[in-house]
Amino acid sequence: MWYNKFQKRCRWLAFTGFVSICVFFYALLVQSIPDTIRIVAGREETFDLKVPVTGEVSGDGAEVFTNQSPLVDSGNLHIDMNDAFTLESPREGEFSIVCKLFGIFSLKEVSVEVVNEEMVVPCGIPVGIYVKTDGILAIGTGAVTSVDGMNYEPAYGVIKSGDYIKTVNREVVNTKESLIEKINRYGSKDVILGILRNGEYMDLRVSPVQTGESEYKVGIWVRDDMAGVGTMTYYTTGRRYGALGHPISDADTGTMIQMGEGKLYETKIVGITRGEKGQPGELAGIIDYRDRYMLGTVAGNSQTGIYGALNRIPSELARTDFLEIGLKQQMEIGPAKIISYVSGQRQEYDITITSLDFNNASANKGIQFQVTDQELLKLTGGIVQGMSGSPIIQNGRLVGAVTHVFIQDPTKGYGVFIENMLKLLEDF
Repeated sequence: MWYNKFQKRCRWLAFTGFVSICVFFYALLVQSIPDTIRIVAGREETFDLKVPVTGEVSGDGAEVFTNQSPLVDSGNLHIDMNDAFTLESPREGEFSIVCKLFGIFSLKEVSVEVVNEEMVVPCGIPVGIYVKTDGILAIGTGAVTSVDGMNYEPAYGVIKSGDYIKTVNREVVNTKESLIEKINRYGSKDVILGILRNGEYMDLRVSPVQTGESEYKVGIWVRDDMAGVGTMTYYTTGRRYGALGHPISDADTGTMIQMGEGKLYETKIVGITRGEKGQPGELAGIIDYRDRYMLGTVAGNSQTGIYGALNRIPSELARTDFLEIGLKQQMEIGPAKIISYVSGQRQEYDITITSLDFNNASANKGIQFQVTDQELLKLTGGIVQGMSGSPIIQNGRLVGAVTHVFIQDPTKGYGVFIENMLKLLEDF
């Protein structure tokens, strides 16, 4: 009896172990295949994924060539993705590769984007960034002291950190001053705040508290603008630019700012706080908001940085050459450089790319690197706040931008692939 139970248990354990191995193998295969591939129109691009799957090219009117012996079935081209293969398409467009295990089981569909070759100027200059929020950002709620001497929290449990206040009794508000004016105008009457929360619009009722003569408050900490120092990554032949490599986020709520309008300014670095283990360093800059120092406008804020158009080219970049864009498949583990003006002048600093993750869940952490340049390590300790957006150059191409620093080791950092940043400009 006990022997039969033992056999059943062993068979069950063997079965669950086999299933677990299959699930792990499946997940590993899926993770090894990129979600998106970009190639330049008219140019061969080589891929060596080393995954035991076949790819079936599909797409209306897709004109694709490979270096492998053409195997065509039902009008679709097949690729052995276990061997190195090249893709080439003569014109801009998009098609897909359906990846299958044993030619039967579908694993995932890879989107292939064919783009025209683009040259950009790698910048690396510090810039001052000023943006207005799209609505008034609620940081949190708090108590207010009424004329009766008691403390009340009228917005507690109603307004949440990260909400954007758009209207008061259906009247649009864009600034802190306009919000205060309208609250005071309605006095002790309940007001309906129209707010945007996680992309959903809703009306919420709040009862203002009288805190003085003709003064009423709803107990909400708010913000309607932000300013800071970052680094411009590149600009194109059409004077469109990308900067930061990561979003402008609110320090209190940790959320990406929903932007209204913004401007880019010249800035001057006046101090450097060196990075130490557990304590990120920082660049201190002065921003002059006079019109003559404005470089351009900020059109959008995204997970891979901010973007917009330049009114003029900064004098520091007047003699800088255009470089070719390096796509993900053209990158490699090994030496690279970052461009920065932290010393007060344009310099290239040595780094080593230590890891490339084409499927990183975070859009701006696909590159890992370590600073090896002794001059930069002496100056800043590694990567510091304000260097986000510094261009990463490898083999004469612009391949990415600095985005984050390792808190416990400022000599290490993350970067975003430049093709992810450039994607922002396609609809701009």
